[in-house]
Amino acid sequence: MKRDLIKKLTDISGRENVLISDEDRICYSFDATGRTGIPDIVVKPKVADDVSEIVKIAHKEGIPIVPRGAGTGFAGGSIPIHGGIALVMTDMNHLVDLDGENMIAVVEPGMVTYNFQQEVEKRGLFYPPDPASLKVCTIGGNAGTCAGGPRAIKYGVTRDYILGLDVVLPYGEMLHTGVRTAKGVVGYDLTRLMVGSEGTLGVITRLNVRLIPLPEAIKTALAVFKKIDDASNSISKIIASRILPSSLEFMDQAAIGCVENYIHAGLPRDAEAILLIEVDGDEISVERQIAKIGEICSHSGAGEVRIAKNDTEREFLWNARRAVSPALGHLAPTKINEDITVPRNRVPDIIRRLKQISEKYRLNIVNFGHAGDGNIHVNIMTDRRNEEEMKRADEAVGEIFKATLELKGTISGEHGIGITKSRYIKDELGETGIEVTKRIKRVFDPNNIMNPGKILDHM
Repeated sequence: MKRDLIKKLTDISGRENVLISDEDRICYSFDATGRTGIPDIVVKPKVADDVSEIVKIAHKEGIPIVPRGAGTGFAGGSIPIHGGIALVMTDMNHLVDLDGENMIAVVEPGMVTYNFQQEVEKRGLFYPPDPASLKVCTIGGNAGTCAGGPRAIKYGVTRDYILGLDVVLPYGEMLHTGVRTAKGVVGYDLTRLMVGSEGTLGVITRLNVRLIPLPEAIKTALAVFKKIDDASNSISKIIASRILPSSLEFMDQAAIGCVENYIHAGLPRDAEAILLIEVDGDEISVERQIAKIGEICSHSGAGEVRIAKNDTEREFLWNARRAVSPALGHLAPTKINEDITVPRNRVPDIIRRLKQISEKYRLNIVNFGHAGDGNIHVNIMTDRRNEEEMKRADEAVGEIFKATLELKGTISGEHGIGITKSRYIKDELGETGIEVTKRIKRVFDPNNIMNPGKILDHM
């Protein structure tokens, strides 16, 4: 990058916040996909006005801007595939305001999601979205991808809690969207348009977040099933019984075996499925609900139901679910992680299709995820050094998405599109949907400087 441009960026953000060495730029060149794209320069702004000035320079010079949080995404959304400026938002990490009376928080995008949750819970309030990387990922990154997590079945996803945003647009203007009230229908809903846009329309610099009361009690159960259809029937019966769990997690037989090899949690390897079910609310109702869930699972074919008696036992049950991702690293060096979502009653159908695809392409596929809302994390375990196997894996991904759409599902439940899924979105959106998306991008960013190559692989 030209020296005069480096000086301009340094004048805005300070020398210590403008990184140009090869080592520093490599640190911001990848995300959880393992793919890379090295930025020309890394800038870490402290305030929204600096973001605006940086974007004005990028617009004038035609330099790509790639907004970035912690880089935990699984779709390549924060990778600077065209170089340019990696705009790292992690230093804008303050809780600006916490209005307990109206149950609203104002927070900067670089605040770690877990830290934000801990702060609001001190006031007896609750921010439910809980992506797996919550102790590392940022709330701005969550908004950029509309992240979800296990609690989505009951509480919804990130977009359901964002009331308004401050956004720097591609020309450098500051846009305020949304409200700080429970209601507001003035004009188009630009807040929802921005949430999930993966930094392709602007840079989020502040978020107005809706909070809810913190539940007073939690109860957790783990149910083991010999047959996956019995697990699916249990899910349907639990929902039909008017119990809405706060989490309803699923692990298939391959995931169970993977966890057992990793931490020896005492899970039966011959089980086709395990459900981890959690309810929250007042003390009396959660006791009643978890007991009812235990009965439903037992009557539906569960060979074993464990109900945690205290926080220690609850943590032990969750440990098996949390161990899946690190355990996968022992199977193969490369993980292709997709997060398809189907109607919850079609979970057994997609699992069967995934097994057929695994056999057809001679690939090891491990499945787990959020069965309560039909969101399955499909993990193809391979080795990127094996070109022939990677070709088979790529073909398998296309067939997985085809099967998902045939079952009336979606190819991304919470990971976003980024670069890994952009060539498939036409299959879901159709020609008209793609064209409308392109028109929106052109209106906001006609020079295509804002995270180019993401969602839409071309304008």
